Amino acid sequence: MKIIFMGTPDFAVESLRILVENNYNVVAVITAPDKPIGRGQKLGMSAVKEYVLANAPHIPILQPEKLKNPDFLAELKSYQADLQIVVAFRMLPEAVWNMPSLGTFNLHGSLLPQYRGAAPINWAIINGETETGVTTFFLKQDIDTGSIIFQEKESISLTDNVGDVYNRLMHKGAGLVLKTVKAIEAGNYPQEPQDESVHLNHAPKIFKETCQIDWNQPVKKIYDFIRGLSPYPVAWTMLNDKTCRIYEATIVENPTQPPSPLSVSPQTTTAGSYTTDGKKYLHFQCADGILAIENLQLEGKKRMGIEEFLRGYRLVNS
Repeated sequence: MKIIFMGTPDFAVESLRILVENNYNVVAVITAPDKPIGRGQKLGMSAVKEYVLANAPHIPILQPEKLKNPDFLAELKSYQADLQIVVAFRMLPEAVWNMPSLGTFNLHGSLLPQYRGAAPINWAIINGETETGVTTFFLKQDIDTGSIIFQEKESISLTDNVGDVYNRLMHKGAGLVLKTVKAIEAGNYPQEPQDESVHLNHAPKIFKETCQIDWNQPVKKIYDFIRGLSPYPVAWTMLNDKTCRIYEATIVENPTQPPSPLSVSPQTTTAGSYTTDGKKYLHFQCADGILAIENLQLEGKKRMGIEEFLRGYRLVNS
């Protein structure tokens, strides 16, 4: 069975690795073009390309700018793939996903039909979900809507951030990809239509403006928002007229603080205001509670824990 694998970030590497190590016939890999990175603007390659060059250099690598380019389509067809596998790549035109005789399946980081879209892990945590998972499904025209092959659930704890769940789903998803390939190879696999009758949560792409903290929200909602964006792309707020990224926070169960020279009056409860002792804590007022900032990065500074930050940066209470 000839397989073409499509993917770009490290999330996709684990699935490719498990196929290579199980001696599946991956005849080509398609990944994103090299892009300039950093101040030097040197060309950087995708995690998938790095893996192939280091571990499976015999596999051809294709990096098309446009997936509808006739030359690319002709080259893709020349491999005569039986099956295509997509993990964290980009939306495919029908001319690509409909090419192999056994179809094209995708690994998605949610329990479809929930959280269709570009950022399923982020939005599941932002919305306070306690469970998510991975799904393999056959591609069709509308994004993330094809028939489900297999699913596997994964719990989300109250302290998990995106990085934690991402890593677990990366490994769980690779195992599901292998299971799916084995089932397709044996010609014995389910195809269940997605249930369109349920209320659907969506997972649209996240932009910088999406990541700004609204302190008028309830404290639990803001807590979930912060961990749902950490360590990337990171929630942010303004602190002394500078952008401040918030990587980690905790809900203050007992908001009463001992008096200190820098503390504002306990009657001050304006959402977005903060108090600090200048040494150990920085507390932000939310709509119905207080959030303690534990790890942050002020514009122009490195990321650091709150005590290190307060030792090097004098805050004036808001």
